[in-house]
Amino acid sequence: MNTAELGDRILNGDRRALARAITLVESGRSDHRSQASDLLAHVGKSGRQSLRVGLSGTPGVGKSTFIESFGMMLTAQGLRVAVLAVDPSSARSGGSILGDKTRMERLSRDRNAFIRPSPSQTHLGGVARRTREAIALCEAAGFDVVLIETVGVGQSETVVSEMSDLFLLLLAPAGGDELQGVKRGIMEMADMILVNKADGDLKATATRTCADYAGALRLLRKRPQDPEGFPKAMTVSAVEEHGLEEAWGQMQSLSQSRRDSGYWNANRSAQAQYWFEQEVRAALLARLATSQARSEMERLGEEVRKGNLSPSAAADTMLDTLVAG
Repeated sequence: MNTAELGDRILNGDRRALARAITLVESGRSDHRSQASDLLAHVGKSGRQSLRVGLSGTPGVGKSTFIESFGMMLTAQGLRVAVLAVDPSSARSGGSILGDKTRMERLSRDRNAFIRPSPSQTHLGGVARRTREAIALCEAAGFDVVLIETVGVGQSETVVSEMSDLFLLLLAPAGGDELQGVKRGIMEMADMILVNKADGDLKATATRTCADYAGALRLLRKRPQDPEGFPKAMTVSAVEEHGLEEAWGQMQSLSQSRRDSGYWNANRSAQAQYWFEQEVRAALLARLATSQARSEMERLGEEVRKGNLSPSAAADTMLDTLVAG
């Protein structure tokens, strides 16, 4: 099957074709990369857009449970939902568990949902390098909402904010001291903080935690493109499925406000430029892995080790070699 045929099947909502296409864009083979570029150009002509929602949170906060309950609520409303869940990879073997379909058993059986676990492959930010292209394929397949679940909270989670329209931070009920452990950068990126597990004995704690985070958000500078009250903190319970509709309503309100103000399109254009620059950087690094570049690196490294070249001079020489090549 050529890329045009595969692209047409994706545009018709063929889930198997979508899964096959994501496998293609995740491949690092040069011939597959060429086919993936052709495929993305083909499906990109549709102009379809989904609401891209990035979701991060500390391990054990209940991300998978939240995504399943939230996704089931959306599909019950007639929406089509795609979940791109990035699993941690082993730095030693490169393998990953890829257990999200097991953890989201109900959602995985829903005909209006599509779950695709992908290994992070030790990529910075816990987001697989080709997740952005997988998002584009899901949009072309007609999914209304694309949820991008990241490995966890970390300084490099800025990556997910560069491929999503809204960024949610999921946190668990905790004492006030826990607030100190949440990095300011993550707080500044989040459009909404959702305190999960607001049920049972933890309900009162969750309410207090939410108030703590709401207070912290008020200390941050308000984003000029957003309406009053954002970013905001809310309590939800993925297990009891309460607070989800209210959270979804706030997400819709924020995304609509950004569309009306023109920020939505401006943000997507800025993200496209960001990923162009990232692709150039990645291509340069890939060149270093070629046998010719590797031998030159080894030669220059030896000169640096002997003291014949300074590290900066050797780096300039290596860069000149890559550009000339």
